[in-house]
Amino acid sequence: MSSGLQHSPLIGGNTLINLDNAYEICRQETAEWAKTFYLGTLLLPPIKRKAIWAIYVWCRRTDELMDSSEAQKKPINELSERLDRWEEKTKSIFAGKVNDELDAVLSDTFKNFPQSIQPYLDMIEGQRMDLHKTRYETFKDLELYCYRVAGTVGLMTQNVMGIDPAYTNAPWSERPDTSSAAVALGIANQLTNILRDVGEDRGRGRIYLPQEDLRNFGYSEDDLMEGRMNEEWRQLMAFQLNRAREWFSKSEEGIRWLSPDARWPVWTSLRLYRGILNAIERLDYDVFNHRAYVNKWVKILELPICYLIAQTK
Repeated sequence: MSSGLQHSPLIGGNTLINLDNAYEICRQETAEWAKTFYLGTLLLPPIKRKAIWAIYVWCRRTDELMDSSEAQKKPINELSERLDRWEEKTKSIFAGKVNDELDAVLSDTFKNFPQSIQPYLDMIEGQRMDLHKTRYETFKDLELYCYRVAGTVGLMTQNVMGIDPAYTNAPWSERPDTSSAAVALGIANQLTNILRDVGEDRGRGRIYLPQEDLRNFGYSEDDLMEGRMNEEWRQLMAFQLNRAREWFSKSEEGIRWLSPDARWPVWTSLRLYRGILNAIERLDYDVFNHRAYVNKWVKILELPICYLIAQTK
C-alpha cells in the first residue's frame, strides 16, 4: 500500500512526487466533477477509493481532450494529434515512466491492482469516434461507442473492486467472470448520460439517439434541434429509458461475485445513477431546458437501502 514520500516515484529521475498529495488532487477532481460517483467511492476502503479516483481522473482528462469548451474550438487535425499524444503517454505510464502527478498515481494503482492497457486504448478510440461521427444509425453502432467511452471503465475498475475471497482459490473454470456485468454498468451509465445531455449535445451538433429510433417514433432531427416536446418525443424517450434500465439490470448480475467491501459502493453508484432516469421522467422528458439530477435527500436515503441490498443479494 502506498503512503507518502517513502513510496514516491521520480520524475525524470530526480524530482520526487508526494503520492498522498497526488491522490488528493484526484480526490478533489472526482468530488467536483462526479458528485454521485464520488459518494459511492467513499464507501470503499482507502486503497481502493484512491485507485478509483486515479482512474476517474485519467478518464475525465481523456474525455476533456474532445469535450472541453476549449477543445470545441480546435480543428479536427489538432484534436487527433492530441489523442495520439495522449495514447503514447498512456503507453508510457504502463511501461513505468512517470512524468507528472497523474502518471504517478496511475503507476501506483497499476502496481496495487494489475490490469490490461486495452480498455484505456479502447477509450481513446472512443474519443476518436467523436472526431468524425455525429450520428449513429442503429443501436448496435451506438453500443460500440458506449463500450469504448464507458464500458471500458468497468474493465479498468474490476480488479480494484476485486472478487469475493470465497472464489479466489477455486479452479479457473469455477471462478466468476465479472467483465460482462462491469461493461454493462458502464454502458448503462453512458446511455443515461446521453439521455440527460440530449440538449447539450445538440449544441455541439451531435445526436447520439439512434437514427432508426427517431424514424420509428416519427420524431425528426429538426424536431430535436428545435427541442420540440410532443407525444412522439415522450414515447421515444420512454423507449430509451427502458433500454438503459435493461442495461442496469444486466449489470446487477455480477455484483454478488464482488469482494464484500465493494458491493455496497457498487450498488450505491448503480442505484443513484439509475435514479437520473427517474429524474428525467419527473421532468416529463424535458431534457432540452432542464438537467436531470438526483436530489441530495434521495442520496442519503439510498445509502442504508443499498447497504441492505449488498448484504442480501
